[in-house]
Amino acid sequence: MRNFETYDLIGIAVLLAVLLLLVKPLGAYMARVYQGEKNLLSPVLRPLERLVYHIAGIDEEKESGWTQYAFAFLLFNALGIAFLFLALVFQGVLPLNPQGLPGFPLMLAFNTAVSFITNTNWQNYAGESTASYFTQTVPLTLSHFVAAAAGMAVVIALIRGIARRTTQQIGNFWVDLTRGVLYILLPIALIAGIFLVSQGVIQNFSGYQGVRLVQPAQNRNGGAVTTQTLPMGPVASFESIKLLGTNGGGFFNANSAHPYENPSPLTNFVEIALFLMIPLALTNTFGRIVGNTRQGWAILTAMLIILVVSLGAMYWAEHAGNSLIHRQGIAGPNMEGKEVRFGVGGSTVFAAGTTATSDGAVNSMLDSYTPLGGGVSMFLMLLGEVVPGGVGSGLYTMLGFVIIAVFVAGLMIGRTPEYLGKKIEVREMWMSVIMVLTSGISVLIFSGIALLLRAGTGAIFNPGPHGLSEVLYAYASTSNNNGSSFAGISANTPFYNITLSLAMLLGRFLPAVAALAMAGSLAAKKYVPPSLGTLPTDNLTFVGWLIVVVIIVGALTFLPALGLGPIVEHLIMTGR
Repeated sequence: MRNFETYDLIGIAVLLAVLLLLVKPLGAYMARVYQGEKNLLSPVLRPLERLVYHIAGIDEEKESGWTQYAFAFLLFNALGIAFLFLALVFQGVLPLNPQGLPGFPLMLAFNTAVSFITNTNWQNYAGESTASYFTQTVPLTLSHFVAAAAGMAVVIALIRGIARRTTQQIGNFWVDLTRGVLYILLPIALIAGIFLVSQGVIQNFSGYQGVRLVQPAQNRNGGAVTTQTLPMGPVASFESIKLLGTNGGGFFNANSAHPYENPSPLTNFVEIALFLMIPLALTNTFGRIVGNTRQGWAILTAMLIILVVSLGAMYWAEHAGNSLIHRQGIAGPNMEGKEVRFGVGGSTVFAAGTTATSDGAVNSMLDSYTPLGGGVSMFLMLLGEVVPGGVGSGLYTMLGFVIIAVFVAGLMIGRTPEYLGKKIEVREMWMSVIMVLTSGISVLIFSGIALLLRAGTGAIFNPGPHGLSEVLYAYASTSNNNGSSFAGISANTPFYNITLSLAMLLGRFLPAVAALAMAGSLAAKKYVPPSLGTLPTDNLTFVGWLIVVVIIVGALTFLPALGLGPIVEHLIMTGR
């Protein structure tokens, strides 16, 4: 057992080292891309970028204020939801459907369209039995790219608002969207897809394959089962961008626990790195664009401290195992719902990372984690998905926390709060509050409604505190655009399809529009030179203060709910 612990710790240390080594070069590259500077891929992709602008009628030199930027962002997402909804409904008459799968029911199609366009990728369906190859390859994979790029565009606009002075312009949404897809997401996803194919992740358009079982089994009626149907499909191309863009929707129902999506510990390591690399590197992009990389490192440090401590707590809980099972004379960690090829270490790192980044992909069954292990995954989402959060959305929400931290600290020392030379006033505080509290309010309201109505409680398979955790987790996941779930709840019902869709819409678009409004307000301000009374925001003291603010504002709101759910369940499990 000690050897396994050693290997786990070495694996975690190597992963963190690789991610930290990627922060600076990837962050610098993204800064050059979004500032329109020449970069490594310019000779190849610049002509294609110009062609896109020519076909779409986009003037790349024309920038806009925050209202026009927000309108373009909302219009693009609305059109995306409509396109995806129609593609899902009419799936049965579209090509690349060798299994002859019918179209999605209307309510499920709406929930899925909202889910993928909002970068949530909550799935109330099993991909291999519901979605055709065309659906998986065109509308769903396309949404992986554009939803991620749209979130990145919003945070870049906010960063410009902080960096610029006395201007109304914060950029061009269509240009930022195009550059995010062409220069960042597409090249990395292509490389990752090729790597995954080399490791055994399938990529084909073959019909499902029937194979003979080595050892026959029995069905529920006692009949012999001698064959099994293996689903096929273009998985590698779907898998790479689902992880890179912190999307998380699985090609198969088992998601990244399926051997066709994640066949080995090596692919598991790479997949974890994929969904963490861009959110972490964006902190460096932020520092470079505002002209002070220490600011980016300070935010990154706060993110990593919370993430590593949370991962440690989850690993401890799962490694300690289930005391109820231990009383039956069975020792060892909690392996229920986990793949043997990943073990506790590979499973908990994936689970902590996916709930911290809003990716939502899973390589183990979170509903089978210990109460505290599952509670940590819920805690990471309830923080507001900021450690480091989704691509773009994590950083702009964290910047909302930064503004709140600066404002409160300014009040403590009796000075007008300032951040990077911009005075923080009432408008910025209102926008920050909307950014950091929208998801939390949504979770509490919708969870309360679900627990009051029969339509909500009737879908809970597990009574008691775990049933409460399942409902709370569902709305925490959708309101924070994560997409993972405690699968012991039957969410494919009209009530949950509607309320979860509303939670996803509110959690995505209210904070994003608030971030753009803040960008416009900050861009119009004059620069205020720092003085002796200016609060430093690039040192360890501020990092500690930021962590306190994130935990107080993000987590303590849900302390009563967490107490009635995971904590009570843990006490029941341990017999205390």
